[in-house]
Amino acid sequence: MNDETTPGKRPTRRDFLYLAGGALVGAGITAASAAAITANRSDTATTAESEDSPEDDSPEMLRFMSTALTVPAITTWTRDGGTPAAGYLFATPRTDINTGAIYDTDGQPIWIDPSGVTVTNLQVQQYLGSPVLTCWQGTVLSGYGTGVGRILDTSYTTIATVRAGNGLQADLHEFKITDRGTALTLAYPMERADLSTLDGPDDGWILGARMQEIDIATGEVLLDWNAFDHIDLSESYQGLSDGADGSSAENRYDPIHLNSVDDDGEVLILSGRHTQALYGIDRSTGELLWRLGGRRSDYTLDEDATFLWQHDGRRQPDGRISVFDNHGKSGGDAISAGLLLDVDEQAKHVSLATRFSDEEHVGYAQGNTQLLSTGGAMVGWGSNRDATEFDADGEPVFEARGLGSASYRSFKFEWSATPASVPDIAAVQGSDDLVVYASWNGATDVAQWRIFTGADASSLTEAAVVDRTGFETSATVPQAAWVQVEALRSDGTPLARSRALAS
Repeated sequence: MNDETTPGKRPTRRDFLYLAGGALVGAGITAASAAAITANRSDTATTAESEDSPEDDSPEMLRFMSTALTVPAITTWTRDGGTPAAGYLFATPRTDINTGAIYDTDGQPIWIDPSGVTVTNLQVQQYLGSPVLTCWQGTVLSGYGTGVGRILDTSYTTIATVRAGNGLQADLHEFKITDRGTALTLAYPMERADLSTLDGPDDGWILGARMQEIDIATGEVLLDWNAFDHIDLSESYQGLSDGADGSSAENRYDPIHLNSVDDDGEVLILSGRHTQALYGIDRSTGELLWRLGGRRSDYTLDEDATFLWQHDGRRQPDGRISVFDNHGKSGGDAISAGLLLDVDEQAKHVSLATRFSDEEHVGYAQGNTQLLSTGGAMVGWGSNRDATEFDADGEPVFEARGLGSASYRSFKFEWSATPASVPDIAAVQGSDDLVVYASWNGATDVAQWRIFTGADASSLTEAAVVDRTGFETSATVPQAAWVQVEALRSDGTPLARSRALAS
């Protein structure tokens, strides 16, 4: 749903109307009901909710008649008179897993990942000159993951699966495609290390910090960079603690926590959350060229340009660097922000260009800052479960709320797709009519649905043409033994038909 309000006053979560959909399934077997639930309205503005908030434990879910797919219900807000950038919201809202989802600006799903496996980093990238949908897919562990990178074409067909090499498994934090036909990814292997300088065991257990560049077509590892060859344990701000003291594999210590890698030509830019620094790496030799932030920074930073526990360091085309400044950890009260930094490489000095923040959100973990062609930015608040689009002046113009209990990153992209699958259909007989439900997961060009009915599957005729009203469209037609739906473009051109269904 989209809620229009006046500038400067965004509705709190309690102001939103949540929609709870019906249940399953794509064969028209199970009936369902829809309920609208309104929480008590509060005139008092609320601060952003943390991942530990009780309200996060059971996000509202959208369920449908024509398909068994489910996804968290979200709410959206657009500033009165504001114009968000063109495109859809790409997110991975978390429930029991992180589900890949594309939403429109009204909060209606466009595509729901049908794999049933956790995904992160759902976004549009370019591969071999064409737009593709990419994500990481795998198992989430405590603070990291093990899995693979997936590349899907505009029919949602997987055209490449990218695996880490040299015995490693790709981590959830990054899957970046370069214009060289390579992928950049991270890995967290278990390693042994001397932690005695930190008052820990001299043969302790740590999470490694590796970055690889992989040829997508061949799987060849072109670069395998080990952070511990260049970064000392003394640079970490993450101390040993109960449950993470390095005494065993279960109590492993995570001193660096790499969480992004970006392609900057002959330099790769990495982000280390637990060292609170960005790093420039020579792509050919693996040499660490510079540190920005942290205990051994090669740059001085203005106070308003500093960042803490950050994610998502990126070089922008104009030379500036963007980063998501978490600025705190769980239990803190710091305000998070997307930062755009001016970097003077001669003077080795960093100043703030733009700060994207509403002074409310506290994304203590995860998160990202995506610069948009409008000059604004999409900021995913990570553990805060929201995503906000800012205009070029740094003012909020659009927001999506309720992305499960978190969304690792959230993006805004234009996307056009025609699924390889056929549309889904369900039907429920009434006393003298038939309620037909139609959906087509991932289709972006459907404007209308044509409904066919008949006494048998071989003699179906047109019964109605109705406008698409969201991910799933329902319509009532006279009772019939068989039914079928056909997706239409805005000009009436047929796209695809569902199977014929005995109602």
